[in-house]
Amino acid sequence: MLLIFPSIEISDGCCLQSVRGDGTNHLYPNDPIKTAILWRGENAKTLHVIDVDGVREGKVVNRATIAEMVKAVDIPVQVAGGLQDYEEICDLIELGVYRVVIGTAAIENPSVIERVIRKFGARKVAISIETYNGTIRTRRGTSPITLTPLQHTLALKRLGVCRIIYASIDEATGKKILRLDELRNLASRADIRVTAQGGVQNYADLLELQKLEQVGVDSVIIGKSLYENRFPCQELWRLNERGLTDLGPTRRM
Repeated sequence: MLLIFPSIEISDGCCLQSVRGDGTNHLYPNDPIKTAILWRGENAKTLHVIDVDGVREGKVVNRATIAEMVKAVDIPVQVAGGLQDYEEICDLIELGVYRVVIGTAAIENPSVIERVIRKFGARKVAISIETYNGTIRTRRGTSPITLTPLQHTLALKRLGVCRIIYASIDEATGKKILRLDELRNLASRADIRVTAQGGVQNYADLLELQKLEQVGVDSVIIGKSLYENRFPCQELWRLNERGLTDLGPTRRM
């Protein structure tokens, strides 16, 4: 069964997306902590948090908010967004972040990856690979590199990396799209665990993606589609939540 990561994008301490719910707006604010609790209450097993300001700045910006989110739920939280500095990465893990997601630094400063793995173990690190028409680009799509996704992944494996987060981005729209053939090729040829990021629009897409579990694609990060309630079970959740004044006992005390 695929592990689903609800994605929470944060900027200036707020969520960039909020869950849509008929008549239940009082439950779905743009508060990242409450959003984390909401997804936990709906049986999320883990969360993917993106520090959007960090992506722009190339450093952790929303540390305090991330720390509160980690404390608020009893499930693992992985964090992405401009993580390049070794000390900042260590700080996030030490404050309770389960896994850090590193992108540009894996290419520009791979020694950081080695040091983090040496200190915390390979499970604490995932490497983000974003491709545009099959070409890897870093720094929000502005810097192409000559390595293919497979070559880059094999080089990362030699550093001890055991998980890749893979996203294919449509160059015309800038939106993430689901390319099953690329995911299958990378996971099977590199023999590595892969998390798909973006492009899943509905339950049918999930079923297609689940067929790739046998080659190592074992999880998926979903954002917009979850917030727009595109999956059958979500209608039941929304109906159930209409009568609530609180999101439930999912906080760690």
